[in-house]
Amino acid sequence: MEKGYVQVYTGDGKGKTTAALGIALRCVCAGNRVFFGQFMKGQGSSEQRAVEYLPGFQIEQFGDLHFINGEPSERDIKQAYSGLEKMKEVLLSGEYDMVVFDEINTAAALGLIHSQDVLSALECRPSHVEVILTGRYAPEEFKEYADLVTEMKEIKHYYNAGVEARIGVEK
Repeated sequence: MEKGYVQVYTGDGKGKTTAALGIALRCVCAGNRVFFGQFMKGQGSSEQRAVEYLPGFQIEQFGDLHFINGEPSERDIKQAYSGLEKMKEVLLSGEYDMVVFDEINTAAALGLIHSQDVLSALECRPSHVEVILTGRYAPEEFKEYADLVTEMKEIKHYYNAGVEARIGVEK
C-alpha cells in the first residue's frame, strides 16, 4: 500500500470486529502482513486460530477473561497500556501493512486508556500502514482523526431472544 488510512468501526450493532477481520483477510490474501491487537479480551475466540491458516497474520490479546463492570481496576489499565506499548512497537517495526486496534474505542471510553495516547501512537506510524480502530463508543477525537468512520447500528439481534454467542459466528 502506498498510503495507509485510518478506519473506525463503532456503534451498538454487531460486526465491528468482524468487519476488521474481513479487511484483514483481504489484506493478507493480497500478500500483506497484518497485526490484530485485541484490547479488553483474554478469552478464547475462533479468530485466534487464523495464524494457523494465514501466513502474514498475527493476533495478540491484551486483557483478562472478565468484563469490566464499573470502574476499571489498576490491572485493567496496566494491561491496556501494556497493549498500547506493544501496538506502538508493531506500528514502528515496519513488519506490518495493517494494524488493527480491536476494542480500543471501548477501552478509551471506559477510561482504560487516554484517547490522546492512542492518537500519539498513530502519529508515529509509517505512512503506508493502514490502521483500524474498533469498538463501541468511539471517542470524537478518533472519529475526527480517521479517514473512514462506519457506525454499526443494531436493528434486531437474536441475542435479545436468548441466543448465546456461537463458536464460529460470534466467537
